[in-house]
Amino acid sequence: MNASLSSAALPTSIPAYLDQLRMALAGADPALVQDALYDAEEYLRSELAENSGKSEAEVIAAVASSYGAPEEVADIYRDTEVKVQTALRAPPPRPRNSAFGQFFGVAADPRTYASLFYMVLSLATGIFYFTWAVTGISLSAGLGVLIIGIPFAILFLGSVRMLSLLEGRIVEVMLGERMPRRPLYTGRGKPLMERIKDMFLDPRTWSTVLYFLAMLPLGILYFTLAVTLLSVSLAFIAAPVLVWLGIAETSMSIDGWQFLRFGDNMVSTSLGWWSLPLLFVAGFVLLFATLHLARGIGRLHGLFAKHLLVKSAQYS
Repeated sequence: MNASLSSAALPTSIPAYLDQLRMALAGADPALVQDALYDAEEYLRSELAENSGKSEAEVIAAVASSYGAPEEVADIYRDTEVKVQTALRAPPPRPRNSAFGQFFGVAADPRTYASLFYMVLSLATGIFYFTWAVTGISLSAGLGVLIIGIPFAILFLGSVRMLSLLEGRIVEVMLGERMPRRPLYTGRGKPLMERIKDMFLDPRTWSTVLYFLAMLPLGILYFTLAVTLLSVSLAFIAAPVLVWLGIAETSMSIDGWQFLRFGDNMVSTSLGWWSLPLLFVAGFVLLFATLHLARGIGRLHGLFAKHLLVKSAQYS
């Protein structure tokens, strides 16, 4: 322990230690604060369990030299976060000054493809989250008149918190937004009934349920945009190439409508031979516009997830 740090400056209880740590981390990423609070509480309570004959103040004073005072722990977490994020972050794409380079340079950003995959995956996760939330809410309300209603509601809300961690990991890996890696700090020293009451009164519990409900329409929207835009852009690119390679052939129909023929199958289009190069270019432009859209949606959804899944109000 630093010589400048006296034992009088140390908190005398675990809740007080966590409050000081929260204040020392003011301004840090809320996800980082949640992880730091959980780790600190887990460590201090394990030390208290191993030294059952000592008071909380004595245990905190004893472990301060190894684990650190709240201000020291906060500095360690800030420094470690910078190093970890630097190591995990994909190398940024080379800066491009021209508008042409910025538009087509999106293809060199790995986060673009991760966001695009998240848009496709969100349909499956959205269906699951929505079903879980609706089923849990319905059964909790329906069983509320029975004695098992309250335990079921507690289990449901607990499962929602755990699923939010899973979604947070998906969001962090694919969208690059820092999310909690530890469960929410709940004050494990409190009586059980008080902790359950806090869970029901915690706005973040219900904002997480709202997020799960919103994931179904968002998942449908993301999936539809990704599949439709990719299909159209790739079709625009492939059709002229198939004609030029002789795999498809064109023939004129009445009223000036153009047809693309693939063996015995014919696809109607009003475009003639002269327009095939334009169709090819339009496909490439639409493809890169889709990549820009996917990257933008990934950034916006990461902020949306963080706003609803991370208890930022606790740290202000």
